[in-house]
Amino acid sequence: MIPQRDTKINKLKHGLYVVSTPIGNLKDITLRAIEVLQQSDYILCEDTRVSKKLLDKYNIKSKVISNHKFNERKNVEKIVEILSSKKIVSIISDAGTPGISDPGRIIINQCINNNINVYPIPGASAVNTAISISGFSEKYFFYGFFPEKTKNLKEDLNILSNLNCSIVFFISPNKINKSIESIKNFFSDRKILICREISKFYEEYIRTNVNELKLFAKTPKGELTIVLSEKDMQKNVSKDLNESDKKNIKKMIKILSIKDIINLINQNKSISKKEVYNYCLKLKN
Repeated sequence: MIPQRDTKINKLKHGLYVVSTPIGNLKDITLRAIEVLQQSDYILCEDTRVSKKLLDKYNIKSKVISNHKFNERKNVEKIVEILSSKKIVSIISDAGTPGISDPGRIIINQCINNNINVYPIPGASAVNTAISISGFSEKYFFYGFFPEKTKNLKEDLNILSNLNCSIVFFISPNKINKSIESIKNFFSDRKILICREISKFYEEYIRTNVNELKLFAKTPKGELTIVLSEKDMQKNVSKDLNESDKKNIKKMIKILSIKDIINLINQNKSISKKEVYNYCLKLKN
């Protein structure tokens, strides 16, 4: 038995609704997203076969239209015509938010050009999800998928390597091993989090330093979300002990251990522990 619609549900305004869908677990959809999809006259789906699983689970009977990167431009005129007749149309991708490394931007821009209302229905995001568990800076730059050409990739990574913030990439499983060398070359001073199958049964999170990153023995399943940490910037970087440091060490050597002195000196500076240690020994002798 199909449950009746809640008569208390607010009637939607006509326009295009950009609806975020789960990135893995189908339970990660919002109540509002379900409500909007149920009231839509049409739903634009990246892959109707994938979307059917979600729509069937929540008894959503709206008409669906295939809308992927190969036919989005062809669909535009038809969709604008539907929307101009004061219909409610939603657009969803296979997972996540349309327009974010997924189809949607072309139709959204056409709606804007034709003064058709566009409404966001927020929800799951692989980018925000990965950043939230990274432990890295909350300031981040989202790049999206790596380009096809190695030359373009290296040009972009060279620019991104100068950013002192977290950086998020999407990488297809068959490209990850080919990309590791470039990641090491441009981000050797950073930590990295590799997220695989986020919110699914076999989800996996790999945390390591970029320098220690290893090739995958087997091609991993599912798209990967990669988060690189901000640069390891230390204030007042100094390789050598200056006269002020030496003066302070002379005062501390009488009351503190060499280990404590090394820790204190390196709180705000990047000085070789060996150099501090040797200077302490020199004073003691």
